Amino acid sequence: QGELVESGGGLVQAGGSLILSCAASGSTFGIYVMAWFRQAPGKEREFVAAINPDRSRTYYGDSVKERFSISRDNGMDTVYLQMNRLKPEDTAVYYCAASTSEKYMVQSWNYASWGQGTQVTVSS
Repeated sequence: QGELVESGGGLVQAGGSLILSCAASGSTFGIYVMAWFRQAPGKEREFVAAINPDRSRTYYGDSVKERFSISRDNGMDTVYLQMNRLKPEDTAVYYCAASTSEKYMVQSWNYASWGQGTQVTVSS
């Protein structure tokens, strides 16, 4: 699938919104499960959201459900993360990831391809 490149991170006040994008190179984007994970300093990598190739299945981490929304545009080879009502505890580096399997969509070890990450900082 080639490279995954995240963009859209930045500094935002609590209660605000951001949209992250992950652009995938290659011509097989449409067969991959796509996901977002995040990692804050001193913390383990945390599952955020995932979406399967035909968009029939989505999953969200407990800490972000009802606030974040994942979507994908297979024609543009891009996955998005709409983040609303942001909280200071959402501050982290956000990573895009891709997997060939839908069996373990919330498990980080199931993802073989990762982007370099984009920093999201939420101030209070």
